Amino acid sequence: MTDIPEEKRTELEAAAFRRLVAHLRERTDVQNIDLMNLAGFCRNCLSNWYRDAAGADGLDLTKDEAREIVYGMPYDDWKAQYQTEASPDKQARFAEVAPRHD
Repeated sequence: MTDIPEEKRTELEAAAFRRLVAHLRERTDVQNIDLMNLAGFCRNCLSNWYRDAAGADGLDLTKDEAREIVYGMPYDDWKAQYQTEASPDKQARFAEVAPRHD
């Protein structure tokens, strides 16, 4: 692997994170349950990881603040605008995946 200086690696990782968040904000058609079922993580997971990283750095973020960073709006607004009812098949798959989720 290429030897990338630590500071540059952090910059690249931050850029990739911002691009992922922007992509998820654009793809409101992709439901969190779809992400969980296929990839084992969703927007809420990403916001939890962000909150954990902030906490490890001494910054207190609420769950709602972290979610707003990822969703680009308050979570309740996103749910009202974009969340759809999950099919029984998706719910069944989630029941299999969720226990393995941390």
